Amino acid sequence: MNGLDKRLRTLVGTIPQSYWAEKIPSKPGYWGERILSQLMYARELSKIEGGRHDQLIDQVLGRIEYGLSSEGAITKQSALEAEAILSSMSEEARRYRVLCVAHAHIDMNWMWPWHETVAVTLDTFETMLKLIEEYPEFHFSQSQGAIYRIVERYAPDMLERIRARVQEGRWEVTASHWVEADKNMPSGESLIRQLLYTKRYMAKLFGLTPGRLPLDFEPDTFGHSEHVPEILAAGGIKHYYHCRGSEGPILYRWEAPSGKSVIAYREPTWYNDYVQPVLGSYVPGICSKTGLTTHLYVYGVGDHGGGPTRRDLERLLDMRNWPVYPEIIFGTFEQFFKLAESKADRLPVVRGEMNFVFTGCYSSQTRIKLANRVGETILTEAETFRAVASAAERLPYPAEQLEEAWRHVLFNQFHDILPGSGVIDTREHALGLFQETMALAGTFRKQALERLAWSIDTSAIAVHEDPNGECGIAEGAGVGFGAAHFGVTQVERSGGCVRIAHVFNPSLTEREETVEWVIWDWKSPTRSFIIRDAEQNQVPVQVLDSGFHHYWGHDYMRVLFRARVPALGYSTFTLNETEEPFDPVVYPSDPRIERAPSYVLENDRLLAEFDPLTAAIISLYDKATGEELVDRTRPAGVFRLIHENADGDMTAWYVGAYIHIESLGKGVKWTTAEKGDVRQSLSYMIPFGRSVMKVTVSLDQNSSMLIYDVACDWQEAGKKGDHVPQLNFEWPLAYTCLQYRYDVPFGTVVRGSLGHDVPANSWALAQRRDSGPMIQIIAQGKHGFRGADDALALTLIRSSIDPDRYPEIGDHHKFRIGVAVVGRDVAGDAIALAHRFHYPFSVLPGAVRKGSRPLRDSFAELLEGTVSFSALKAPEEGANGWILRLYETEGQDSKVRIRVALPVRNACFVDALEREATGGCVISVADRIVSFDMQPYSITTIRLTF
Repeated sequence: MNGLDKRLRTLVGTIPQSYWAEKIPSKPGYWGERILSQLMYARELSKIEGGRHDQLIDQVLGRIEYGLSSEGAITKQSALEAEAILSSMSEEARRYRVLCVAHAHIDMNWMWPWHETVAVTLDTFETMLKLIEEYPEFHFSQSQGAIYRIVERYAPDMLERIRARVQEGRWEVTASHWVEADKNMPSGESLIRQLLYTKRYMAKLFGLTPGRLPLDFEPDTFGHSEHVPEILAAGGIKHYYHCRGSEGPILYRWEAPSGKSVIAYREPTWYNDYVQPVLGSYVPGICSKTGLTTHLYVYGVGDHGGGPTRRDLERLLDMRNWPVYPEIIFGTFEQFFKLAESKADRLPVVRGEMNFVFTGCYSSQTRIKLANRVGETILTEAETFRAVASAAERLPYPAEQLEEAWRHVLFNQFHDILPGSGVIDTREHALGLFQETMALAGTFRKQALERLAWSIDTSAIAVHEDPNGECGIAEGAGVGFGAAHFGVTQVERSGGCVRIAHVFNPSLTEREETVEWVIWDWKSPTRSFIIRDAEQNQVPVQVLDSGFHHYWGHDYMRVLFRARVPALGYSTFTLNETEEPFDPVVYPSDPRIERAPSYVLENDRLLAEFDPLTAAIISLYDKATGEELVDRTRPAGVFRLIHENADGDMTAWYVGAYIHIESLGKGVKWTTAEKGDVRQSLSYMIPFGRSVMKVTVSLDQNSSMLIYDVACDWQEAGKKGDHVPQLNFEWPLAYTCLQYRYDVPFGTVVRGSLGHDVPANSWALAQRRDSGPMIQIIAQGKHGFRGADDALALTLIRSSIDPDRYPEIGDHHKFRIGVAVVGRDVAGDAIALAHRFHYPFSVLPGAVRKGSRPLRDSFAELLEGTVSFSALKAPEEGANGWILRLYETEGQDSKVRIRVALPVRNACFVDALEREATGGCVISVADRIVSFDMQPYSITTIRLTF
């Protein structure tokens, strides 16, 4: 450290810390604070000019030091004398400007309940409105659409006052997103909806066109995935403000893999604080890095709101009169980014993600994360089939209610809610919103499927007479069944000896997979049944759980069968009684021989062998290549109890260093085994600590994926200063793995071996050095993956201890993990596999009725293109049609061809806000095939009008 800097620091230390918040000249410490702040600024000016003013600064320091030693304080007289000596630097000092932008960072339900968030918002805004009235130069900026919704809902009179200030230009709206959201765990479609619904709302509320909201203000977001610039550009965003996730350039151009970019500013100091004169010392160094002579200073107490106060404004007004200090001006983010635009061509370019920070937030508060993922998927599926039913059957499209449901999901993506860094009130409110989301999304999905099903002509399906009433009258049985697991409810709509089911496929490609059908009140246990598809071909079938179960006055049995369903369409299946009995001859039940239990799952693709003592997988044989994918010395599919070091605070934010790892293989109790033509499964139970876990591992016909269905009664609590317990799933690899591919919003990212958790939307793929089959792990609502040391691991539950003392205790933990063997490392293949995992077929019980549609049909199909499906919805405005969104996955130019069953009158490109694009590529429509080109890694949205 330079001698001048040491002397300055010593002098600063002579002033009590409390004095640095004073502004009044008569208060103790004011003059010392004033002159030392100017000296620090002068010293930084001198540094960037090679020490040109050091001699002058040394002279002033000597004068101050002498006065301090002789008088015991820095007096007004000595400060004014020092300012007079420094005055020769005044003109140079004024070359720099500090653009003071006021903001109130309001965290959504972080350490408090919803009603307090409302109170914080309204209290803060009342202060801002008074300051605007009192101080003519004062401007205020505020982000987050949800904040303005609070005002509209709870204080409409205040909204009118804010609206007047917005029109005046004194209140800058920076709300391009519903909340300041996490950028790693939401789906890409969610990040689009943040833009879509917020910008539409701001237009409605304040008359602000999308072009007047060019900023995404994300000061506290915990990391940023690499396709964010592409997403923002699609929504008309040009500028990005953030604080975390990077230590690179301050002002730069952030470029997505597609080539789209935004001008980004990384806050180098902090974004919420009261005004302190030390800010001047930052200015020369920061400006030398941005290439501007204007420094952006964001001020105002935040987190719990408050924003700037009269104290801050008086300080700034006082500081602007100091002779050796930057020029102080009040303004907006818009002013700063206009200056940044002037340097656009000379800014450094940054590519890739801006991570990692607070890696514990990928796994804290598991119920919130599951709610987010389920909410996203069910809403997307509801929109898809509702848009189909709207166009094909004129079913009204509930745009307003769907937007309301999306707003619930978007709110919970706030960077302290979805990451799990909140208190118990945070979680309770989030899960309450989730229940309302599911009520809306589940209802609209079911209504859409029912309308489509009612149009299917099933009258030609033969119905057996049931004169003796053996099959019973089942219609109406099963109300609400399946809702608890977020599925389409399985209420029976027929009830004879022939049952009908319609199976719906939400994907743009044809799929064949195992489907579960719930059969109600089947009263012919002595006779067998068969299932036929729409072409009357018999399909493989299997009864689960050995038959009947009871549910609210009715009996049911679960039946598995293989279903092939066309792209974005449906197929009809019938269950018919046969004359063959289930068991034609009843033999005595005493055993004749004793067979050794089998701990193997096998189909035509895989053979998995489990250790009888630990339930770990000791062999996974890929029949296509003849390769063994598990090293017996490193068993796979191992659940582990990990203790993390809990010496520090913020355990919800940080995954502590591992201090104990225990493989949960002791005391395994095997419970049931299913051995059928459609599915094989093994179930076991593991007690550990105070907890117990029940696991069923299944392998379906023609599948290359093992499915782990887990229910855990988790009773492990952390202890400060001791440990945080974690439930973990590990899969060591039998091949050398140098890097790992993860899914992120609208794409994938490849990362090297890292010894800490990293974020993924839902899956990780272990890339091998040579060719051959690889392991991909998929999970619903789990985001903390760890790819290192030739192994994949997934954090399942963490009992962090702050800010919520007991975030995970209970028997509510139910989750699904898929372990797939994949033949090649193609991003689109991995994305499609995860899509099938998250979007299974929906089964809707049907009935015999006249209709206009065939028993099997498709509404749209992807014929060509290296693209993945994101959304299909009705337009927010305009004629009958669809909004279809896709993204390119392989980094190559792609020709896309989609067959649409409905006659297309018009097709055009639109942006994420559904505004028609001008120029560019052309969409052609011929014989109901829509064709267009997509650029590498791009997001494309089209509007089809029918």
